[in-house]
Amino acid sequence: MQKITQNYELIILATNWGFEGSTEEFIKKAKKDGYDGVELWWPQEKKEQAELKGFLDKYDMKIGFLCGASSSHFKTHFDDFSRSINAVLSSDFKPLYINCHAGKDYFLMEENGKIIDFTIQKMKETGTKILHETHRSRMCFSTVSTKYFLEKHPEMKLTLDISHWCNVHESMLEDQQSTVNLTLKHTAHVHARIGHEEGPQVNDPRAPEWKNHLEKHLAWWDEVVKNRLEAGAEKITFLTEFGPPNYLPALPYTRQPLADQWEINVFMKNLLKERYGKK
Repeated sequence: MQKITQNYELIILATNWGFEGSTEEFIKKAKKDGYDGVELWWPQEKKEQAELKGFLDKYDMKIGFLCGASSSHFKTHFDDFSRSINAVLSSDFKPLYINCHAGKDYFLMEENGKIIDFTIQKMKETGTKILHETHRSRMCFSTVSTKYFLEKHPEMKLTLDISHWCNVHESMLEDQQSTVNLTLKHTAHVHARIGHEEGPQVNDPRAPEWKNHLEKHLAWWDEVVKNRLEAGAEKITFLTEFGPPNYLPALPYTRQPLADQWEINVFMKNLLKERYGKK
């Protein structure tokens, strides 16, 4: 990665996925360990929203929200998802982005397309980035589906979690470079996890056997940062998202994790700050 001289804000966020304490304990620990903010699911209850706002103000932390839907019935799915998006946009929060877990890999293309059109319209109306994650089981579960949607909906924006595609396509995507390049151009946020050909998460990215996989992901993220800066972005956001078991391999019977999830994510945070922070 060439030295970055452009003036912009690098923001690294923490995930509470796998964290067993309270929301305040999580935010306090993330702040202590050098994160700039957190990514959390949108809380449905007013009381939870008020508490979260207070914690973010108390610890001076930024927020990105997750919104999604789970119903296998499209109309219910769309109604649930759009209700959550509208709730975030009408709230007192000013999130860095909304990351969407919406659509299904088995929905019709036209149905998933309706969700995309809704988010594009809301982005235009509010200026809030509303992003679709490249995630297994969702509409962007593969390079093929994502390429289709990006060509059909050129204003669509993505959260890149390319580790899923390494798993889905059982490769490091060497034979799909044009689709990967298209995806990187539409990426506005990154989930920083290292995948491999047989799974979405290596056991420990610090281990030498994963050096090539780590460097491959870094090269993809380098291109995202380059594209974002060329587009005039004032903020570059990453989430460190190594997850707990069963994402993190564990020993049989005892289910003892093979590595420390929080330590790995802090390692990734430090790596990203060193690589993409202003020198």
